[in-house]
Amino acid sequence: MSVTAGQQRRAAPDDDGRARRGRSGRRTPVWQWVLRYLLLLAVLALTVGPFLWQLSTSLKGAGEDIYRYPPSLVPHAATLDNYAGVAKIIPVWDFALNSLKVAVANVLTNCLGAALAGYALARMKFRGRKAALVVFLMAMLVPVESIMIAQFVTMRELQLNNTLIGVLLPACIGAMNVLLMRNAFAALPYEVEEAAFVDGANAWQRFLRIALPSVKGTLAVVAIFAFMGAWDDFLWPLIVLSDQSKFTLTIGLNFLHGTFANNQRLVAAGTVIAVLPLIVLFACLQRFFFRGVGEGAVKG
Repeated sequence: MSVTAGQQRRAAPDDDGRARRGRSGRRTPVWQWVLRYLLLLAVLALTVGPFLWQLSTSLKGAGEDIYRYPPSLVPHAATLDNYAGVAKIIPVWDFALNSLKVAVANVLTNCLGAALAGYALARMKFRGRKAALVVFLMAMLVPVESIMIAQFVTMRELQLNNTLIGVLLPACIGAMNVLLMRNAFAALPYEVEEAAFVDGANAWQRFLRIALPSVKGTLAVVAIFAFMGAWDDFLWPLIVLSDQSKFTLTIGLNFLHGTFANNQRLVAAGTVIAVLPLIVLFACLQRFFFRGVGEGAVKG
């Protein structure tokens, strides 16, 4: 039985549609989409929920019950008196300034030191390079608590105890950050640096002008990790510092828990003050952060 040209033209779209559906695979059932979004909402509630609750508690006035049931996330009469109360109880801004000094210095030393060490491990050929890489890998396996006594004795012998330099020095270059930078530099194609070498560029010029600008994403990751590690550190500053004027923010906020344990509004306000710089830092560097260690290839 012959088929006319019009029938062939009418049948063609159906054949193309079936082909497209075949290439794209089966459609995802609606219940799977609902389940995925429910799981995402649950994870979001577990991660962001505690911070939102602390923020809500810090904005509630003295006349509002924070233990009511059902709980209220939105304050009825928001107030900033709790933040002013924290500043009256402890010199929170002085503590924050000390933490900021340590955190900024930690970011600078980690970015510079990890970049130099990572570039040397990835690009330069020298005797003992593999052994140095193994040492950095083994350093990640050592618990910090197991070497704190040795670190404290070292700081005391160097007369750096009870100083912010003593807080900074043990974590000024992290093994994890060195390995991150090493992997980022190793992902760069050798041809670009070989061309620069032929043009007469030395090792410093190749590092500063070619390699380093190509790993901005990994540098942002190192910066965020270094800032968070220094800003949130509690145990080591508690051990090495004894003068209250040099306390970091994490140690200073501990006074709120001890003296004003019943006033959770002040504790929540202090927590928000401590977390806010981390949020600002991540907001500024998030576009570099999500590139992460995947950056490093030169796009042509």
